[in-house]
Amino acid sequence: MSAMSHTSRPVSPAVARQNQDLLSSLPFSDTQDFKDATRGLLGTRTPNAITNPAGEVVWDNDTYAFLHGEAPETANPSLWRQSTLNAIQGLFEVVPGIYQVRGFDLSNITFIEGERGVLVLDPLVTEETAAAALALYREHRGEKPVTGVLYTHPHVDHFGGVRGVTTQEEVDAGRVPIIAPEQFTEHAASENVYAGTAMSRRSAYMFGAALARGPHGALGTGLAQTVATGNITLIAPTLEITATGQSETVDGVEMVFQMAPGTEAPAEFLVYFPAHKALCSAEDATHTLHNLLTLRGALVRDPHAWSNYLTETLDLFGAEAEVVFASHHWPTWGNERVTRFLSEQRDLYAYLHDQCLRLINKGWTGIEIAEELKLPPALENAWHARGYYGSASHNLKAIYQRYMGWYDGNPAHLWQHPPVEQGKRYLKLGGGADAVVEQARAAFEDGDFRWAAELASHVVFAQPEHAGARELLADTFEQLGYGAENGVWRNIYLSGATELREGTFGTPTVSGSADVLSALTPEMLFDAVAIQVNGPKAWEEKLTVDVVLSDVDRRFRLRLANGALTYSAAPQQGDADATLTATSRALPALATGGLSADALAKAGIGVAGDAAVLARLAAVLDPGDPDFAIVTP
Repeated sequence: MSAMSHTSRPVSPAVARQNQDLLSSLPFSDTQDFKDATRGLLGTRTPNAITNPAGEVVWDNDTYAFLHGEAPETANPSLWRQSTLNAIQGLFEVVPGIYQVRGFDLSNITFIEGERGVLVLDPLVTEETAAAALALYREHRGEKPVTGVLYTHPHVDHFGGVRGVTTQEEVDAGRVPIIAPEQFTEHAASENVYAGTAMSRRSAYMFGAALARGPHGALGTGLAQTVATGNITLIAPTLEITATGQSETVDGVEMVFQMAPGTEAPAEFLVYFPAHKALCSAEDATHTLHNLLTLRGALVRDPHAWSNYLTETLDLFGAEAEVVFASHHWPTWGNERVTRFLSEQRDLYAYLHDQCLRLINKGWTGIEIAEELKLPPALENAWHARGYYGSASHNLKAIYQRYMGWYDGNPAHLWQHPPVEQGKRYLKLGGGADAVVEQARAAFEDGDFRWAAELASHVVFAQPEHAGARELLADTFEQLGYGAENGVWRNIYLSGATELREGTFGTPTVSGSADVLSALTPEMLFDAVAIQVNGPKAWEEKLTVDVVLSDVDRRFRLRLANGALTYSAAPQQGDADATLTATSRALPALATGGLSADALAKAGIGVAGDAAVLARLAAVLDPGDPDFAIVTP
């Protein structure tokens, strides 16, 4: 989708001062990252606008060409620096035999040359961007066939472009193994389907999908720039890695794996290439503090396990690794620098975890810990430990949530009113909507944007039509964005301002693609249908459906009763109201093609018994809304 545009407001004096002060408090004279981010450049793609078969642009790194020189007043200078580094694009030699394309999507794609061809590690988000990256690699390194693919973990930016580098036919023929950590498919499918609608909608805020790119708009996410909007694909793994120390050789390339589940992803591995003395740290050590709870929504990650795995990484590979590269950002060279980088990343997650728990046990709440806890100077001044993507603030709240849950122990917070009802009461307390807006405006003028946002938001939720409150809240979000060092925070604030001014922009990128749905197990497909059941609407409905998988000799009984759709693979008594017969590959039509007998027949699914039962089931399904309100009720 095209970016929305509006007349941006000038930076406030308070934010301008804050950004200026940061220039003297951080080591901007350290330019090593710029040397590393440009080292080994072999060539670029000019122009770098990538299109889909319909001619629509799905990625255009050239829109970030404004990122150079000193930061403008409307940008946190630390984030401007990080975004300038992330916008550097092209094919780079990591070491002879290992090459990366950066700046073609949210993630990096890495090529490891073998005896016959090339292995592809983490093939980006979309088919189109991965194909363009492979073409750039071949332009400079020759027409080598792809002889293997590795997924380091099950986030879409590490597998979604796989059909841009290989085909299902090549994989089925055994010519291209797909290597991934155990439970990859389960997590890749569940994360993109179960809460996929909500996550995708919030991702539009997180990645600044509707924002114009420029000094007043999107600068990037801190992890990279943004997400391509092309075709997301998935080919299931053919070789699972199950144990640390497991070694595999593909096309003459020896790889030693380290399992790291529960860190940046529930299934993840790091991989060491002994012949190159090169370590791929996946997404467990990058040039930013990462997320313990991504703001699009996810399960809280385990910082204690994360730090322990990085200790294990140092124990396993630290003595000999001469370069560490990741699925984002740029490599780090030299054993001394590699070990320092990994050690500081390890200490970062350990410190946040341990200090948060120390303060929890003193009775501090998550919001108090996030406000007061500071990093030690050595980490505060390490560029790779800055909070460009994750932040110490929201990560500390996530740690609190992981151990203590949403309730902070204060009975006043046990049963609070929801936002609309809170808003009404704030307005009554403050003397009406106009009076509260004036208080918010005063806070805005004083540079207290956090309080201005809270007050104005209460008015918007109580009286969404109040033009003054909407305008002030948008202006406030904009100033908070201008001052944010965290790329995601900037995008979220500016996206909120955009929706208040111009209306909702929906969900530009949908992660639950046909390929992802096809990777669901039968049980996960049934779960995907079950979470769509409108419980109250289905209270009085009772029905049963048998699903027979003809190619694998499995049978399930689905039962709808008391507003819940449940299932069992155990033998059942009596006949179901209806029976569906399908192959495993045809079954995803239950989630994608509707439940009418005609639609199922077109998908190759046979229907026996009372077909009207399917219509009754379809009548109580209530799919998610990809355009739900966020900054308004």
